[in-house]
Amino acid sequence: MRIPLSVLDLAPINRGETATSSIAASVALAQRAEEHGYERVWYAEHHNMPRIASSATSVLISHVGAHTRTIRLGAGGVMLPNHSPLTIAEQFGTLDAMYPGRIDLGLGRAPGSDQNTMYALRRTPDSADRFPQDVLELQGYLAGETRVAGVDAIPGKGSKVPLYILGSSMFGATLAAALGLPFAFASHFAPQMLQPAVEAYRGQFKPSDQLDRPYVIAGLNVVGADTEAAARETLQGVKRTLAISLFGRGQSLTDEQADQLLAQGAGHHVEGMLTHTAVGAPAQLAEYVESFREHADADELIVAHQSTSVEGRLRSVELLAQAMEPVRA
Repeated sequence: MRIPLSVLDLAPINRGETATSSIAASVALAQRAEEHGYERVWYAEHHNMPRIASSATSVLISHVGAHTRTIRLGAGGVMLPNHSPLTIAEQFGTLDAMYPGRIDLGLGRAPGSDQNTMYALRRTPDSADRFPQDVLELQGYLAGETRVAGVDAIPGKGSKVPLYILGSSMFGATLAAALGLPFAFASHFAPQMLQPAVEAYRGQFKPSDQLDRPYVIAGLNVVGADTEAAARETLQGVKRTLAISLFGRGQSLTDEQADQLLAQGAGHHVEGMLTHTAVGAPAQLAEYVESFREHADADELIVAHQSTSVEGRLRSVELLAQAMEPVRA
């Protein structure tokens, strides 16, 4: 049986692109994923990052929803400490009213930003401490069982938009298990705790109204191309882009300067982030995906298709679907 495949889209703004072209690319990516049988597309909330256009996740989901028909859309995730639970319940209740049965809500507790951006968002360093209580408050609004007397989410009340807990540590795993919610692990950029977190989640899981058994989604990078050589070349470009975005201090650097960053220490960090990356033509992708699924003990894989061009990401979406086709049959 084919493992369900989904897409994680950060709406990257590549060299020479604008936020407008990036958002248009996100629409094309979701359409391509829908065409090739992916389960869902999720968008991640980040702030103050020049190369990422997915800061307003609910707005982006709404736009993509209008240009797709069946694929599920959601946040992977909303950083809940940045918002009031009522606001998120209203936003995703509105999305569910617009696209019934197609909306997911993944929740994380990280800031998705730096200290100055935290201030600009009007959150405090201890905002994350209320994450478990905020998840329950949000869940109450969506279930039509408010925990705040006299306050309902309109739209949202009774929508029961499915919640997912995102994480890269034991905290998210144990919280998801305690609340009986699906757990999505960010192994596409923070792989260190993948196996112990999944093991803890499965071992401690308590059934809930939403979910009767554990459900794990694991993040995976994919660089698919028609040949292995082309995929390897693209991967090098991806590494350069990561080095510049993480260590380039906002500068516009050449490939040679990016390679210097990689050689001077950025490379170790970038390689760590890309630990779980499938690279190559379809046969190589299929082999890696199957081995990673077993390694992660995952029920579903959510894929960040990595490329330095829109065309490369779209082709990677197609090739991975083709790679898994024999398994599906």
